[in-house]
Amino acid sequence: MKKYFYVISIQYLGYRFHGWQKQANLKTLHLMVDRTLNYILDGKSFKTLCAGRTDAMVSAEQAAFELFLQEPIEDPNSFLELFNYNLPQDIRALDIQEVDEKFNIIQHSKIKEYHYLFTYGEKCHPFCAPIMTTILDDLDIDLMKQGAKRFEGEHYFKSYCYKPTDHGLYTREIMLSELNENTIYKANYFPKKTFLYRVKGKGFMRNQIRLMMGALIDLGKGKLTLEDLEKSLMPGNDLRREYIAPASGLILKHIEFL
Repeated sequence: MKKYFYVISIQYLGYRFHGWQKQANLKTLHLMVDRTLNYILDGKSFKTLCAGRTDAMVSAEQAAFELFLQEPIEDPNSFLELFNYNLPQDIRALDIQEVDEKFNIIQHSKIKEYHYLFTYGEKCHPFCAPIMTTILDDLDIDLMKQGAKRFEGEHYFKSYCYKPTDHGLYTREIMLSELNENTIYKANYFPKKTFLYRVKGKGFMRNQIRLMMGALIDLGKGKLTLEDLEKSLMPGNDLRREYIAPASGLILKHIEFL
């Protein structure tokens, strides 16, 4: 039987979800997507596979999953409209593209860009909580900017992997790592100054970006030095970063399939 393959781009606010992967008795993004597809496909056979799992409370401006069907979608625009009509309001489908059977959304080479939105020094409006982390301590932003640049290039990232083993591939390349004042995300209840950490690469390990952001926060607090950070990236080191930055500040900005 012939099969049909589609890549659907979506965006979502992750604050009320327990990540992508289905879990017993928990509300996840995969559960809501599959539940909606089952409804609009009238119970026809289908399968979905995500480009990468996100943690609980992490949001995305552009994520993607692959949809496997036994019948073609005759009108993709109408399908997308119906899908959005039935999805919950914190999930939106952006685009649908047909691909061939050789495409594998997990194994296909891709570049991901993540943003981490944060502020510091004062208690924020509660509406900030879903997409912004607030650090109540003072932070040395200039030092954090220098630290962010240290991550760029090819380094040994075992210190920035949650529960690493002795057999992982920890030498990886970070294509972009920079911290600047936020000019992208705006709301009238945001504090006057907010900051954005941008990081881009071909592959990230579990909690890697949140561990990197945690190191930058510790750097800004004076708990870590630039030398400490550099040592943590040296091949073969056994240093462990324990502070994982909160999930709600992390946003998957974009996926580019190569």
